[in-house]
Amino acid sequence: MHSSSTARHLLRMSAIGAAVALAAGMLVTLAPAAAHAAPGATLPFTSVEAESATTNGTKIGPDYTQGTLASEASGRQAVRISSGQRVEFTVPRAANAVNVAYSVPDGQSGSLNVYVNGTKISKTLPVTSKYSYVDTGWIAGAKTHHFFDNARLLLGQNVQAGDKVAVESTGTQVTVDVADFEQVAAAASQPAGSVSVVSKGADPSGNGDSTQAFRDAISAAQGGTVWIPPGDYRITSSLSGVQNVTLQGAGSWYSVVHTSRFIDQTSSSGNVHIKDFAVIGEVTERVDSNPDNFVNGSLGPNSSVSGMWIQHLKVGLWLTGNNDNLVVENSRILDTTADGLNLNGNARGVRVRNNFLRNQGDDSLAMWSLYAADTNSSFENNTISQPNLANGIAVYGGTDISVKNNLVSDTNALGSGIAISNQKFLDPFSPLSGTITVDGNTLVRAGALNPNWNHPMGALRVDSYDSAINATVNITNTTITDSPYSAFEFVSGGGQGYPVRNVNVTGATVKNTGTVVVQAEAQGAATFKNVTATQVGAAGVYNCPYPANSGSFTLTDGGGNSGWAGTWADCSSWPQPGQGNPDPDPNRNLAKGRPASATGSQDVYTPGKAVDGDASSYWESANNTFPQSLTVDLGSSYAVRRLVLKLPPSPAWGARTQTVTVLGSTDGSTYSTVVGSQGYRFDPATGNTATVSLPSTTNLRYLRLTVTANTGWPAGQFSEVEAYLGS
Repeated sequence: MHSSSTARHLLRMSAIGAAVALAAGMLVTLAPAAAHAAPGATLPFTSVEAESATTNGTKIGPDYTQGTLASEASGRQAVRISSGQRVEFTVPRAANAVNVAYSVPDGQSGSLNVYVNGTKISKTLPVTSKYSYVDTGWIAGAKTHHFFDNARLLLGQNVQAGDKVAVESTGTQVTVDVADFEQVAAAASQPAGSVSVVSKGADPSGNGDSTQAFRDAISAAQGGTVWIPPGDYRITSSLSGVQNVTLQGAGSWYSVVHTSRFIDQTSSSGNVHIKDFAVIGEVTERVDSNPDNFVNGSLGPNSSVSGMWIQHLKVGLWLTGNNDNLVVENSRILDTTADGLNLNGNARGVRVRNNFLRNQGDDSLAMWSLYAADTNSSFENNTISQPNLANGIAVYGGTDISVKNNLVSDTNALGSGIAISNQKFLDPFSPLSGTITVDGNTLVRAGALNPNWNHPMGALRVDSYDSAINATVNITNTTITDSPYSAFEFVSGGGQGYPVRNVNVTGATVKNTGTVVVQAEAQGAATFKNVTATQVGAAGVYNCPYPANSGSFTLTDGGGNSGWAGTWADCSSWPQPGQGNPDPDPNRNLAKGRPASATGSQDVYTPGKAVDGDASSYWESANNTFPQSLTVDLGSSYAVRRLVLKLPPSPAWGARTQTVTVLGSTDGSTYSTVVGSQGYRFDPATGNTATVSLPSTTNLRYLRLTVTANTGWPAGQFSEVEAYLGS
């Protein structure tokens, strides 16, 4: 379920700009699952971000603005390539397969050439916008979203760590986000005594309709195993009456079922085990009334799902009815137009663990206690990336629920990394009760600006949306890094002022949060112990009740807290990232990733190239006309002391002198001269860099560089404009 489905969000704070993100590295977890100490899943692949690879394309991002391509990318950055351009990855581990997350313009399709150590292989990687650009206009605050997709390829050869694998555009513009490198084991053999779907008439070529063959095999194999050999199988209508049977494939890269509705049944006696194959659908839009899911309804008690690859469906598993003691593990759920998995009431003893989810169009993992309470169920050791409309993990009601050791990154628009909420959506609903355990989770670049509220959502949110929170909520051993807004949020999002009580936050590390560590907007109380913070953007605490005068929130200091003293004083305005207290890091480039504009630009050399963190790309103004200006919005007013101006560090760029005036503004309309017109020498022999010192009285949000002459080219040119607090 989406976390903001109505227009009742009336929070009144002003919209704010996004914080600058740090570039993402690899997502790697290698410890055995049974002894898994690090957060996230033990994955059979290693991911490499395109922005950390070698490319002659254009890097985009970072960006947190809803509806932009970079905001939905892993790490909020990606690389755009056009015909003949490529991204070359250094392979991090032995592999024979790759999965690439990418985006192409709406309505377009094409392919990527693939090179291994410089040699083009015969296979190409298909790319398409068919499953992207999803519109959900009935969800308040939603925009066209879901820009990325995933495509996989067996390379036909083994590559080793340090080898090079490149993808190259063949004509279509492709934005490459991340590549997953995997050593895929050989296809498994048929288990003894199993019933093959091919023996019942299934067509492994994918041309014939295999629906009846699957049904006949399930009927024949009661108490045993249905075998799905390597091949592509087409099913044209859903399966039902599935119980007391194992459905097993030769591996998710080999046995592939093509259907948008695999199992659809309201009940089952259980003991259903589904493992080791792929289900890939054709869902191109979100229609909530359609059961376009891998599993819709119930598998019955004591069932399991493992080793699955689930892609291009509305929801991976939408689970209702009796699913007691269900285990969902070691699976991938990609590119769903809505949730990845939703325990939709009456789940008891369910374990969802060690799964990888990417690019969901709603909550990646959710428990929703509709009709009855989800009880004694957990989300553990899952890795979640890029839910592009809602939360990474959401718990809506329920009793004695656990969320442990998960890794969630890059939430967008209407969601937090983790939400613990009494938002009911429909009745009858069972609010949170008992003990809710949130332990050992890591949240990276999580949280978003909610367009309904015109107000931010924290990386971890506790929300008394439709009723008071009376459960005990224990939040322990949490790591929150690079949240664009706040780390912990306590709110009554429905606007009724219900209290948030009995919250204990113990053992947390918060680094580089854009605004505050604690965003308290509901009445109630929480105790904080051993919570340490560094690089806090504005203040330690924002404590302003919503609605006004609805009651205060009490923060109790349990000891061991550091780095987040101080309260935001003005409840009439929400702090912008970095606003308020002096930035603790004078060496942070305040201009990187910020919005940039110019009086003109030449061809692809747009203003954003001057603040993208890549000194090889550059802005060039319209030619043969001076003056020309580049303006950067730093997002907040800063006491900037030093500018570093760059041109590409290449010998091909001959030495030149640009005559530049530095202007500043706090409101974006009235500018004053900060440093008068001077000539600055750019010489490749010294790195093509010029440093500008600003007066100690300077305080600006908008930085404008006006160029009136250039001895090397008849235009203004900058590859990077960097702004620092430190002199």
